[in-house]
Amino acid sequence: MKLNEYQAAGGVVYHDGKFLVLQKLKVAELRLPKGHIEPGETPEEAALREVGEEGGYGGLKIVASLGSAITEFEHSKNPEHIRREEFYFLMQPVGSDPIARERDAEDTARFEPRWLPPEEALAQITFESERRFVGRAIEYLKEHLA
Repeated sequence: MKLNEYQAAGGVVYHDGKFLVLQKLKVAELRLPKGHIEPGETPEEAALREVGEEGGYGGLKIVASLGSAITEFEHSKNPEHIRREEFYFLMQPVGSDPIARERDAEDTARFEPRWLPPEEALAQITFESERRFVGRAIEYLKEHLA
């Protein structure tokens, strides 16, 4: 079986008491926005770009690193083993609101952005690895916004 290793970065976007999540349209998955880190990009740059592309929101700033983790799984369509290092960042709007951006047709067909209260997002996110980052974001917000 082929091994496919790469790095990805994404964000837990917090605004007005809610987190941005993405409802995947072709399968029943609720995800955080993330994607591949391109050559020459830092994890932070990739995270901001991916949240803008997939989630449709820009005008964001990184508030804190939520760390990284290795995720491994067998690809369901290709006979390959995926090993991905994922970096996540807590993000908030630079101004009073996130700036809605035009998403490209591919991302519009793949994801529907939704805003959920933190505990609801934690309960509904499909993958355990992403729930851990939502949990870290909740803990950070409790410590720093209390």
